[in-house]
Amino acid sequence: MPTRHKKIVTANGLRILTTHMPHTQSASIVFYVGAGSRYETPEEAGISHFLEHMCFKGTPRRPTAQEISKAIEGVGGVLNAATDRELTTYYCKVPVAHFQVALDVLSDFIKEPLIDPAEVEKERPVILEELSMSYDIPSYRADLLIDEVMWPNQALGRDVGGTRESVSNISRDMLMQYMHRQYAIPNLVVSIAGNIPDEEAAEAVDHHFRDWTNHQPGTWFPVEDDQSAPRMSMERRKTEQAHICIGVKGLSSTDPDRYALDMLNAVLGEGMSSRLFLELREKQSLVYDVHTTTSHLKDCGSFIAYAGVDPKNARKAVGSIIQEFHRIKEGVPEEELHKAREFLKGRLVLRMEDSRSVAAWLGAQELLHNEVQTVEDVLAKVDSVTTDDIQRVAKSLLITEKLNTAIVGPFRSDKAFQARLSI
Repeated sequence: MPTRHKKIVTANGLRILTTHMPHTQSASIVFYVGAGSRYETPEEAGISHFLEHMCFKGTPRRPTAQEISKAIEGVGGVLNAATDRELTTYYCKVPVAHFQVALDVLSDFIKEPLIDPAEVEKERPVILEELSMSYDIPSYRADLLIDEVMWPNQALGRDVGGTRESVSNISRDMLMQYMHRQYAIPNLVVSIAGNIPDEEAAEAVDHHFRDWTNHQPGTWFPVEDDQSAPRMSMERRKTEQAHICIGVKGLSSTDPDRYALDMLNAVLGEGMSSRLFLELREKQSLVYDVHTTTSHLKDCGSFIAYAGVDPKNARKAVGSIIQEFHRIKEGVPEEELHKAREFLKGRLVLRMEDSRSVAAWLGAQELLHNEVQTVEDVLAKVDSVTTDDIQRVAKSLLITEKLNTAIVGPFRSDKAFQARLSI
């Protein structure tokens, strides 16, 4: 497990993070750009994701998508990207001998995507199909619906991919303006991990970006939270299962209690020995899939339980989930705390064997917070969480007034569920 990294800030302000992993045969490059759904107006909804797609469609030196993908896949590498609420990620992992080619490809399409008008129109229906896919999968739809319930009328409550209406109206000029607004040196972090010496990696990145645009990017929209009563949204569909999400507002990525919430999450809903799995699947045989997740953003977060269940058992499942929310507020025994702690620590340590995970770990923290916690820092914070911390966080967050529920399934009314939504 790598225990050290180097941060280099170039003459024009670009932040480069490197981790030399001499035991590997790979090199991973991750570019993080401060562009995501939290930076978009309602009219721009989905533009970060649209732009991510367009970066792969050609540059002056590699005019087609095929030439870009062939350059990486032709050496056995992996090239991909993802757009989230607070950042867009472009990443590549290649055999170490092909590091320079991989860096050249990534740098090329980040700096000079063609965004050809014809390609924009060709890609628009592809993105609309991606949105349709998410809409058609009931579990995905429940995930989107809980965001709408939890964060109504704001960026956090929208699909990162936008809406059919917004994507249909995004023009080439809008894409170009957004790119010029967000894609700039202060809004970019390059993170490299693998069998590449630190100085070699940093010099190569600096060579590609020393003349790139350097202006202040646009800012993100802060969260608005005026919730004072439980909320529910139900979408009627003729599905074989009811898809249920029950959640509350969580904690930001800089909140000291985020590790206590992560521990609570592990106790309640991560793995086959978690409370919800043992209760709803092993004991009651109600579900195949039940789990919890946390998200930690700049100024907020979420804690959400999900279950897929036979519609005739949906009310019972909701009641059981709520009961486990209530029970964890009564405390967590030391033995259960120890198991959750070792679960979180072990998962983190195992992640750090992969060069791409290391590069991603460093780059995301630097872009979002302008600082990096080492793995050892986080392990120490996880070790410091007590049963009292978990109980305090549970009592603070798991309250009826902040409860949010989304259900997708063959139900005509939500009245039968409302009575069960009290912690």
